Amino acid sequence: MAMNTPKGLRLHIGIFGRRNVGKSSLLNAITRQAISIVSNTAGTTTDPVEKPMEMLPLGPVLFIDTAGVDDEGALGKMRVEKSRQVIDRTDLALLVVGAGDWGDFEEGLLQEFVSKKIPVVVVLNKRDIAPASAELCGRLDRDKISYVSVCAASGGSLSDGAPTEDIQRLRHAMLAAAPDDFLNEPAIAADLVGPGEFAVLVVPIDKEAPKGRLILPQVQTIRDLLDGDSYCLVVKERELAHALQSLSKKPKLVVTDSQAFLKVAADTPREIPLTGFSVLFSRFKGDLTEQVRGAMAVENLKPGDRILVAESCSHHPITDDIGRVKIPRWLTQYVGGELKFEHVQGHDFDTDLSGYKLVIHCGACTTNRRAMLSRILRCRQQNVPITNYGLVIAYSLGIFERALEPFPAALQLYKTLRAGGEV
Repeated sequence: MAMNTPKGLRLHIGIFGRRNVGKSSLLNAITRQAISIVSNTAGTTTDPVEKPMEMLPLGPVLFIDTAGVDDEGALGKMRVEKSRQVIDRTDLALLVVGAGDWGDFEEGLLQEFVSKKIPVVVVLNKRDIAPASAELCGRLDRDKISYVSVCAASGGSLSDGAPTEDIQRLRHAMLAAAPDDFLNEPAIAADLVGPGEFAVLVVPIDKEAPKGRLILPQVQTIRDLLDGDSYCLVVKERELAHALQSLSKKPKLVVTDSQAFLKVAADTPREIPLTGFSVLFSRFKGDLTEQVRGAMAVENLKPGDRILVAESCSHHPITDDIGRVKIPRWLTQYVGGELKFEHVQGHDFDTDLSGYKLVIHCGACTTNRRAMLSRILRCRQQNVPITNYGLVIAYSLGIFERALEPFPAALQLYKTLRAGGEV
């Protein structure tokens, strides 16, 4: 079902603007549901409100209604910060403007979207009160900024249930502005395997495996292979060696949970390409080459250095948790002394990263690519290396080069940097 599509695979559409310009009314009109509370009192929306839906022809999307960026006072400052966090995971921005309200707030937001290369549609709301000025429309036309005039308060549907003309025009504008990489989503593994070929997926069933189902990266990889007309064999790490011996032809790829890298590498013949789910997701959700650079920063770590471990989901840690126990243990052994690990979860991600020597991120399966790229960019701007779970595990266990073999450009970057070259 479309409503079961994970958040990380949905187009994230953020709704921004001043207080009381009609952001919540617009969300209700688009979804034709009373999702957000609507009031004439400014500041009614306090925290971001999320609404997943299927919006054809875009498909599965996630609308995020934010608090006004002009909120005031100590509590208002916190609301604004929450709203600005949404920008980092926004694939498409709707900048809502009240009648005649264009000013520094709107200009600042527009420039922020443009600088971060976030597609934006300006929604000129309350056209029933006053039409948008010809000067503003001319300026938006000159700068090639898409805009639509609407009356969100009138609702989103006609008596027969069909969308109003305003909402239809807004949907067309959103479709035109949607990023190409969402409409033409990159593969996870299918391009590495090919139609009619198969991969072996190694899936440990341990304490962190959810009862009765697989974890999200495994499920998404299986679906990606099927979509690419490939197929797969799913085994636990203890059955891998026997499974490979039983096959009449070699798989194009073996993919393992990063925690089982060493055993899987030992049981997989050298001529069969091997990588990890987390490495696949470094490419799928982020920037593999940048995170390869980050993994190599392990060589510069010294006892006492601070390391930030970031997870996009908010699961409850268990015994032998990968981010809190296993990775710290492997890195401590590699460095030869105690390191200082700090952890964040969900949408929390430090604005000031300057005190960290390395950021280690999860595979980001529960968030979208825009959010992951925003975090990578923030690290790059502050000269803090960033990598992810699978890459840092492979590096600390001494099988980094093998894990990169399916990705020639990333492997070449690693070899060049290791040889002392600059890229």
